[in-house]
Amino acid sequence: MEKTVQYRLENLSCANCAAKFERNIKDIDSVRKVQLNFGAAKLTVTGDVSVAELEAAGAFDGIKVTPANERKVIEKVPFYKRRENQLAGFSLLFVLIGVICSYVFNEGQLYANSLYAIAIIVGGYPIFITGIKNLLRLEFDMKTLMTIAIIGAAIIGEWQEAAIVVFLFAVSEALEAYSMNKARQSITQLVDLTPKTAMIKRGHGTHLREMELATEDIQVGDILIVKPGQKIAMDGIVAAGISTVNQAAITGESLPVTKNIGDAVFAGTLNEAGALEIEVTKRVEDTTIAKIIHLVEEAQAEKAPSQKFVDRFAKYYTPAIMIVALLVAVVPSVVTGDWLHWIYQGLAVLVVGCPCALVISTPVAIVTAIGNAARNGVLIKGGAYLEELGRIKAVAFDKTGTLTKGQPEVMEIIVENNAEDWRTLLAKIAAVEKKSQHPLARAILAKAFDEKVTVPAVEEFQSVTGKGAYGTVQGEVIYAGSVPWIQSIVTVSQQLLKTIDQLASNGHSVILAANNERVLGILSIADQIRPESKKVIQTLQENSVKHTVMLTGDAQLTAQKIAQQLQISDIRANLMPHDKLKAMKELQQQYGSVAMIGDGVNDAPALAAANIGIAMGGAGTDAALETAQIVFMADDLSKLPYTMKLSRKALNIIKQNITFALGLKLVAILLIIPGWLTLWIAIFADMGATLIVVLNSLRLLKVEK
Repeated sequence: MEKTVQYRLENLSCANCAAKFERNIKDIDSVRKVQLNFGAAKLTVTGDVSVAELEAAGAFDGIKVTPANERKVIEKVPFYKRRENQLAGFSLLFVLIGVICSYVFNEGQLYANSLYAIAIIVGGYPIFITGIKNLLRLEFDMKTLMTIAIIGAAIIGEWQEAAIVVFLFAVSEALEAYSMNKARQSITQLVDLTPKTAMIKRGHGTHLREMELATEDIQVGDILIVKPGQKIAMDGIVAAGISTVNQAAITGESLPVTKNIGDAVFAGTLNEAGALEIEVTKRVEDTTIAKIIHLVEEAQAEKAPSQKFVDRFAKYYTPAIMIVALLVAVVPSVVTGDWLHWIYQGLAVLVVGCPCALVISTPVAIVTAIGNAARNGVLIKGGAYLEELGRIKAVAFDKTGTLTKGQPEVMEIIVENNAEDWRTLLAKIAAVEKKSQHPLARAILAKAFDEKVTVPAVEEFQSVTGKGAYGTVQGEVIYAGSVPWIQSIVTVSQQLLKTIDQLASNGHSVILAANNERVLGILSIADQIRPESKKVIQTLQENSVKHTVMLTGDAQLTAQKIAQQLQISDIRANLMPHDKLKAMKELQQQYGSVAMIGDGVNDAPALAAANIGIAMGGAGTDAALETAQIVFMADDLSKLPYTMKLSRKALNIIKQNITFALGLKLVAILLIIPGWLTLWIAIFADMGATLIVVLNSLRLLKVEK
């Protein structure tokens, strides 16, 4: 069976070079399949091929290859030590000396031109080697155009301008490399989050041993020992200890989270206060952070619609520029007889026509935006989804767990006729509910814990399906359950029934408590609205979202009460999963592009049908990571306005980049008409367009929640 291996790449800064590198690998006989992810600087190869062979295929641009499972420490090379920058520096030095010589001697003298020639050779030989090889193969990329232009300028005697073009092109290449490295930093930061080794306990009893292992060798079931201040190396469950853990790297949460025995923890998070023992639940390649890295890299490989357009356009753009340059050089020369001037103008068209800025206009913006989102706990699975989110006109919300916390809380405790203290009533009900499987039991026990109420033991416990439960608490039989059931045991006063109806109309669930003789009191329980929900919906309505709608399986009355507080006018209640799917299709017909936000499991049909499906709290659920196109790793609804803002800004920046890349070049080419276009202006137009595109895209790093 042929093996498939993934590699990480260094020095991959040019999209054209990436395409050529991929073609070179395909030409290796032993390679069956190759996929190059330019955004993530990652290579996947199927076949029997060595790292040396791959590096030989990328030698034309100094591309370095490392197996993805090897953690190579990449030293940050200072700007002045990078080879391409040193060559550019030497080139600049000879250009400056040449300019001084031009002023001391006459412009065209041998000394100055010799210095310019040295500047061209020193700074331009890597370009010429690749360019000439491409020319012989009739491959016309950026370096081919530059090679023709520089050599042509030298032939017609424009030594100074040829030397300056070489230097400025080197600067342009350095800028492009800087921008792509900066954009990719979010992935390298994620890769570096997890430790390479960890201390574990393995075995049982007298055979229990502590050892330090590489994370690749740690197995499911091993006990991870994590001291305060250390990073957690693997996903797992806390087996011993209590601590606060900073999960910002995974979920984007700014505050540390307290972890007790039984709580899940994630690789790459920081243990802050106490010592923890963690039972490992996933191998290193299956951890949440490994999945995030994989999904982010896949997202950066997937081309957005605007990028597909640019790629198609660039395919025809470069040959068109060469034809235009040839026509500019030949046609006016035949008419006017001034061959030297118009050949120079044609060479300038070649320089200004380099597709460099256009080719990176979209990927650098997409990579930067997706990386920024990942750093803030938002997983966007592709450039297409990033762009689509910016066009959303309606947002549908699931209620439970999305607009509300999804965890019922005790809101009121009402004692009948003040017969006893409310704390005593809570203790009696909690004692019965301690053994109950009812979903509301957890809320009652949580309230008892929060109020530091001692819960007594219960004897002779019995659960009555669909009605409630009862048991003997401190010698007294206590019943806790639904109103009709308690009414069948004891008499409930009209006054208390009115109170129960009022609570129910506000969306509260009511637990009635009684003994064998009388009603003791009631507990009202409700799912609390998230504190950020109202602000989120208000922000969406202020920012181009025409419509918000609640889709819920809850009763109409409960849904209406929640919707009134959140100022949502469109409520669709009592919905089964297939009803939510139908509602989603109706919304799409009415509004066009619709986003659905839910928990990623119960809402799977609606999430799949929506233009954009957004899942909440993905860090804890594999299902959410798989189903939705966008995942909020923390259970934080306030990520929605941030993500939509990032998407809209990315869309605007992509449009601006394409406009700048083409507009600046068009202006420069129009300078041919009065005969003002020079090689200086041409290279500044090309470099200026690249610089504008790069800096404009890096603005996406500044978008914050």
